[in-house]
Amino acid sequence: MVEIKTDGELDAMREAGRVVAQALAAVEEAAAPGVSLRELDEVARGVLAGAGATSPFLGYQPGFAPIPFPAVICASVNDAVQHGIPTDHRLRDGDLLSVDCGARLDGWTGDAATTFPVGPPRPEDARLVADTRAALEAGIAAATVGHRIGDISHAVGSAARRGGYGVPEDFGGHGIGRRMHEDPHIPNRGRPGRGFALRPGLALAIEPMFLAGGSDACWTGEDGWTMYTADGSRAAHIEHTIAVTEEGPRLLTVL
Repeated sequence: MVEIKTDGELDAMREAGRVVAQALAAVEEAAAPGVSLRELDEVARGVLAGAGATSPFLGYQPGFAPIPFPAVICASVNDAVQHGIPTDHRLRDGDLLSVDCGARLDGWTGDAATTFPVGPPRPEDARLVADTRAALEAGIAAATVGHRIGDISHAVGSAARRGGYGVPEDFGGHGIGRRMHEDPHIPNRGRPGRGFALRPGLALAIEPMFLAGGSDACWTGEDGWTMYTADGSRAAHIEHTIAVTEEGPRLLTVL
């Protein structure tokens, strides 16, 4: 069931989203060669605790997962697309890191992700990140009253195909509110004019995932969580929580 939020409820989600943005900024600032993914998770935990927020990631166990998720961020390196479990793996100069983070504050949830290089970026990584971010911006721009979910999907998917990128099947954005994952599902490719009609008060997490090699194929690692590109190419994952309003899309996961 799709839930429509009041202005006051969206304001509460904005506060949760602000915590997410703070955590992502702190993790990016701390990320450097020699820093472990587990240490970055500790950075995010500190931000959440300092804001009086909890993590919707920690302990989350969907049907596909063999274990509850053990961290407050997903940390996915290079050919890992998403759902990477923070381990003692230490970052190296030239890595490409995707970080996904959520926060629950006063009963409301925010969810966002970013991808960035560790050290000076390789030109192809810079292009991948820039194109993924541009696709997110196009998806957000399509999230207006009178459009449909398919318009968001088409904006993201068209950007992927123009750039020659792969897009994982069955993964995409989602509704969000009191729970991290709510209806409707937002595929990262689709036909315009199709799907649920966008209405004021609808809160959505839009999250392009682009695979540099051009193939859509992925596989899941031995931990049962981490999703990798099948061809070993690098991936980017960038996400914001937004609200559909009469005045246009409202970003909720920014500082």
